[in-house]
Amino acid sequence: MLEAFNLAKDYPTPRGPLTVLSGVSLSLKRGDAVAIMGPSGSGKSTLLYILGTLEPPTSGTLTLDGRNPFQLVEKELAAFRNRSIGFIFQDHCLMPQCSALENVLIPTLVAKDRDEYPARARALLEQVGLGSRLDHRPSELSGGEKQRVALARALIRKPLLLLGDEPTGNLDQASAEVVASLLLDLNRQQETILVVATHSAELAAKFPLRYELRHANLHPAIA
Repeated sequence: MLEAFNLAKDYPTPRGPLTVLSGVSLSLKRGDAVAIMGPSGSGKSTLLYILGTLEPPTSGTLTLDGRNPFQLVEKELAAFRNRSIGFIFQDHCLMPQCSALENVLIPTLVAKDRDEYPARARALLEQVGLGSRLDHRPSELSGGEKQRVALARALIRKPLLLLGDEPTGNLDQASAEVVASLLLDLNRQQETILVVATHSAELAAKFPLRYELRHANLHPAIA
């Protein structure tokens, strides 16, 4: 369960605080898939960074699986983030010197039970259609294939929350369709909470829940 209540985020400027988010509340359960729309600069990425515990809110509360991650000390927060949250960015952020399989396994390097993950990594790469590309490095993969590796990497530790920041933004239409379908299919199979920030109306239309960020707050999207 993800519960965000009255989140606000201000940034200091010479002319006073710049309000990016104000009064944002969201309640999601396992299996939910949400698209958050809005133009560049509307605060979509900022909201995702807060939900992903990468940045604290100025005010408001966030609980994930019954815990407020911002009450944890930094080491505990990093462990919580690694175990409970998966990230997919517009740029796949793969390590160029590592194979597809090694990239998927990167989040497990600090896990005590890391020996169980190679088999899961192979299975996830099979699910995203890359079972024959396990040993290929990013330079040998297309943009869509790289993003599919990033999706498998985000899911390797069975996170409760899966976050995508413009996950199809750098892809051609055909690759974007494939990645979007995989995102939603794997979200249902893994029963994660999926939150995607996008300016793409085509991607957002595939999601059962849609919001728009306007005037620093969330509003139900108009169909």
